Amino acid sequence: MSKKSRGLGSGRKLKKRREKHRWLNKDFKRRVLGLKIKADPLKGAHQAKGIVLEKTQREAKQPNSAMRKCITLQLIKNGKKIGAFVPGNLASRFINEHDEVIIECIGGKMGRAKGDIPGIRWQVIKVNDQSLNALVRGKIERGRR
Repeated sequence: MSKKSRGLGSGRKLKKRREKHRWLNKDFKRRVLGLKIKADPLKGAHQAKGIVLEKTQREAKQPNSAMRKCITLQLIKNGKKIGAFVPGNLASRFINEHDEVIIECIGGKMGRAKGDIPGIRWQVIKVNDQSLNALVRGKIERGRR
């Protein structure tokens, strides 16, 4: 059974021991080494702009059986290709290939996918600088570009 040092000059040893055990903690290691930002295509940003490459459909996880409307896009800032969910009833009508979209995080736990859409972490909020929500609800018409 190992015990902590308790003497007058034991501060250095206690500090070293604490440091050693902190590095065994997964969350500490991720934070200090910046692994979350390195792995994130948005590089820590809340939103990003991209160009639509194609419209796709993803099958929802069990027990649901829907085809969720998604898009594949290429980010402008670093050229990475990612998938994003298109929220709203018949909202995919307002998005075409080569459109410029703005995406944001869906808000799943720990930055992972949310709900029944496997592998999708982002959702579309704007299409060609027009709010997708306003387009779906009929508040504005699709702009000519």
